[in-house]
Amino acid sequence: MTGLPQYAAMSATAGPLPADSGSWAYEVKFDGIRAIGYVEQQLRLTSRNGNDITAAWPELAALAPARPPIVVDGEIVAFTADGRTSFSALQPRMHQRNPATIRALTKTVPATYLIFDLLHIGDRPLIDLPYRQRRELLEQLGLRGPHWRIPPRLPGTGADVLAESARLGLEGIVCKRLDSPYLPGRRSPLWTKVKNVDDQEVVIVGWRPGAGRRAGGIGALLLGAHDQNGNLVYIGNVGTGFTHAMLDDLQARLGPLRRTTPTVTAPVKDAVWVEPELVGEVSFTEWTGDGRLRHPSWRGLRIDKTPGDVTVPS
Repeated sequence: MTGLPQYAAMSATAGPLPADSGSWAYEVKFDGIRAIGYVEQQLRLTSRNGNDITAAWPELAALAPARPPIVVDGEIVAFTADGRTSFSALQPRMHQRNPATIRALTKTVPATYLIFDLLHIGDRPLIDLPYRQRRELLEQLGLRGPHWRIPPRLPGTGADVLAESARLGLEGIVCKRLDSPYLPGRRSPLWTKVKNVDDQEVVIVGWRPGAGRRAGGIGALLLGAHDQNGNLVYIGNVGTGFTHAMLDDLQARLGPLRRTTPTVTAPVKDAVWVEPELVGEVSFTEWTGDGRLRHPSWRGLRIDKTPGDVTVPS
């Protein structure tokens, strides 16, 4: 499939609710994996960092064919029993390469592609159109199937929508200016994410050995991120939020990355240092005055991100 141009995902900035509520549309902030979908005779999916991830999500293949061909943007998610999206629930699907295992997991952890933007249709690029028009064109396509759909825009003011998202236990909302073009590969305040719970992407720079039931394995991960000068700095450690399967997977991945010296300056004894190659995500309550995460909890690996993407807030 070579007929459609390639697009990189536009990203939202974190911030407060917009003051001019009537100039914005509101969507749920979904807890999954961002993916650009190229829908021609077959479907091709690429991750945020441009990797082809089509084979990992076979249940989405029936979205194709499309006439005319289209390029869409959306989030691949897994739903919990209470109807919320869960990044943790999606974790077993994210690192699989074995086709038989992937097919089995489509039954136990089925994925849904939530499509929220239309970037291209036929031979016509749409990225310069305002969000309002792109969304109308997307909704006219009627994309709804067993594993894909267009999530609704949320009515009401930003404050009302955010309050309702908090009541439902959702991560937050994304506010999109109605006149916003689509800016491929750029992070823009024209899209603003407002979260009920803070999260932070992190680079794993090492780990501390566990005790008790975790003896002989990982007790806590040591975390880093890049500062405004591009330097990798220590931002704390996380020892909660792991399942046994997560710990086993992390141990297997980190073992070959061991090194004798740290890549960050950190006041940590008995550390096992690793090459800073794996990216994860934590939730936390706040940043401390010395640039550490307070009360972080592990959410999972982010195979769709590279270490260079991970920065501390400005």
